[in-house]
Amino acid sequence: MTEIAQRILVHGRVQGVGYRYWTLSLARRWLVRGWVRNRQDGSVEILCIGEPDAVEGFTEHCQIGPPAARVTEVVKLPALDDGSAGFESRATV
Repeated sequence: MTEIAQRILVHGRVQGVGYRYWTLSLARRWLVRGWVRNRQDGSVEILCIGEPDAVEGFTEHCQIGPPAARVTEVVKLPALDDGSAGFESRATV
């Protein structure tokens, strides 16, 4: 099956609550590639690459987040596969 890529912007109380580290664990469970990083505007940005069902399941969980997070909005955008071999946490932009 063909892989897809999706850019996910997560808004709310998502920084300082372990959201990025939680996302790393979530990516391993859903077998997706890509990265996660904090943004200076207080949101979290994710690039998720994988089988369509895995990307959809991963994205649904991003709407919940870890226990201390309070997600208010998730924006999903089409993206291009950047060639990520695994899933990593990146520096804030």
